[in-house]
Amino acid sequence: MDQFTQTAWLIPLFPFAAFLLLTALGRSYRRAGVMIGSVGALAALVMSLLVFFERLDPDAVDYSEGFNWITLGDYTLKIGFEVTNLNSLMLIIVTLVSFLVNVYSAGYMKKDERITVFYGYVALFTFAMLGLVLSDNMLVFYIFWELVGVCSFLLVGFWYAKPAARAAAKKAFIVTRIGDAGLLLGIIVLFWYMPGHALDFSSIHNVFSEGQSGAITMSITTSIALLLFMGVIGKSGQFPLHVWLPDAMEGPTPISALIHAATMVAAGVFLLARTFDIFEASAAAMHTVAYFGGFTAIFAAMVALAQNDIKRILAYSTISQLGYMVMAMGLGSMTGGIFHLFTHAFFKALLFLAAGSVIHAVHTQNIHEMGGLGSKMRITAWTFGIGALSLSGIPPFSGFWSKDAILASALDENPFLFVVGLAAAFCTALYMSRLFFIVFMGKSSVRQPREVRESSKSMTIPLLVLAVLSVGAGFVETPWNGWLGSWLTGGGEEVHASAAAIIASIAVGVLGIYVGWLMYGKGSIERGAAAAKAPWLANLLERQYYINEFYDLVIVRSVRGIGKSLAAFDEYVIGGAVRFFGFATVTGGRMLTRMNNGQTQVFGLTAVIGLLVIIAVIVGRRFW
Repeated sequence: MDQFTQTAWLIPLFPFAAFLLLTALGRSYRRAGVMIGSVGALAALVMSLLVFFERLDPDAVDYSEGFNWITLGDYTLKIGFEVTNLNSLMLIIVTLVSFLVNVYSAGYMKKDERITVFYGYVALFTFAMLGLVLSDNMLVFYIFWELVGVCSFLLVGFWYAKPAARAAAKKAFIVTRIGDAGLLLGIIVLFWYMPGHALDFSSIHNVFSEGQSGAITMSITTSIALLLFMGVIGKSGQFPLHVWLPDAMEGPTPISALIHAATMVAAGVFLLARTFDIFEASAAAMHTVAYFGGFTAIFAAMVALAQNDIKRILAYSTISQLGYMVMAMGLGSMTGGIFHLFTHAFFKALLFLAAGSVIHAVHTQNIHEMGGLGSKMRITAWTFGIGALSLSGIPPFSGFWSKDAILASALDENPFLFVVGLAAAFCTALYMSRLFFIVFMGKSSVRQPREVRESSKSMTIPLLVLAVLSVGAGFVETPWNGWLGSWLTGGGEEVHASAAAIIASIAVGVLGIYVGWLMYGKGSIERGAAAAKAPWLANLLERQYYINEFYDLVIVRSVRGIGKSLAAFDEYVIGGAVRFFGFATVTGGRMLTRMNNGQTQVFGLTAVIGLLVIIAVIVGRRFW
């Protein structure tokens, strides 16, 4: 009955085989490269669907298989894979978005000389992400976690000839390493205190959920949870390590959809879900997670209001929505967090790919250089509108149901965070309506190419598929049908349903869209009115609260200053000492060479000088 589940380890191997083949073929096989990458992603998707359908069986049990990897004395570390309801859902998200991005990229990257390399990198990333999802212990999870980071570096800096792309790739790699250092320390502490030094997720669940922690005190549990959360902050773009994600938009737009909307940035939320028992065992850790998520949600949503780059707006939107997911986890609603991860993957991938369609047509990312595209790019406009409504939390689109699940949980557990969530929802609806009305309505910009056409079918078909999912995916979990939560947790989580939360959520979403229409659609409210009344606030939001400038002043310049000081010390002190001793040795050697020239008078003079030195030393001792 579990024949596909037992062979789930094959799923990551399909894109990995595609990566190896693409690397072996080289750049010249452009069409073959597109086909190989797409077939590898499709095979992984089909296999994931078969595993997922098996998991729908009410009698399905978690399955794990592995082998002994490292043996040190009495300790043996096993490596293998595990299939649960949670990671089978993640398999669908990763493989489906990956396949659609592969199809979309055939049109978007068609003229790029390195398209085969691009598909190879995408295949390697998909392999790493699927390996992370299927990992059965924290060490293997961390290995794939780091490989995902390496692939992000390669893809963000894919257009390495652009200085901005190189800088963004380095920034993403360095900033996420800060969070990863905390994650590694958390794994080490967990290994030290776990009974039998077990690191597999099943043992972690048994120890922390069933009260078998023994010597693991509350303070140690909290420390482990917060260290693991550092990894979440880095990978999932939570404040204050969010700064890499907006800059990562320098990569190709399909990568923004794959890595920075649907999969890689969701890895942190997935880590929270996989280790949820550790966090639940510490009230302090749960509160920390909830407030970090709530602050990130409102912080990023406000910044998005003042951005003019279409991809940067969506990047800050991603940070804000990730904040929602993290907040839900901190409030104890794993279902709410994973549900929003599930719906967000589709409507945010849709928005990024639709934005890529626009950029591909008008060759700019500045929304003020667009306008009137709705009549010229109807499919892109309609699908972007569906994604925007879903993100804004308007029923019956999928984003409404998942966002409502989070807000209902917040209303029950923490009314303050409920208000924060509503404020973020209002900002979300406002900046998305601003984006839609400026780009697709109004007059065309004089800077646009004369002939703006709809994108090719390879780019519009993925938009249509994601648009359908952005409408229908939300019905897996509604206030009257808690199927997803029951399936994920086995009915162990309390269902949060609130008419007040539903009404408030709809009200702020509609209000945000209405205000956006008045300002950017109808024009009855002057666009610059708010900025004119509070120019300092507009400038603050446009400059993203000067977080990058603060980091540059306090951290980057300080580190560079220390580096230059150490370089000077190495050059002038260490290097100077080496050069001095070398010079002294050479000079002394030359003097000795001149003194040993075979002339008797030189030997006599040397003997006299030596005798005088000895006498001076002996006599001088009296005065020391």
